Amino acid sequence: MEYVPEVTIVDSPRVCCDGAGQIRGGPGYRPSALGHPRIYLQIDETGYADCGYCDRRFVLAGGPADRGLHEVSPGDLPAEDDE
Repeated sequence: MEYVPEVTIVDSPRVCCDGAGQIRGGPGYRPSALGHPRIYLQIDETGYADCGYCDRRFVLAGGPADRGLHEVSPGDLPAEDDE
């Protein structure tokens, strides 16, 4: 089984991650208490950056890595059976 990281599309090449992306805060805790230390990442020419703590992948919208998330080329489709 292939591991697929959680992907977040971003508009800025500089992002931060604290591991608490979709966790909502409650009366007795803050979401960041459930994650990891906040780190800042710079997206390079590959178009994405991976968090070393939680493996979340940040993809720059419109960048090279964004193509594979929204478009399919003919070679990506399964071959049709000639029956």
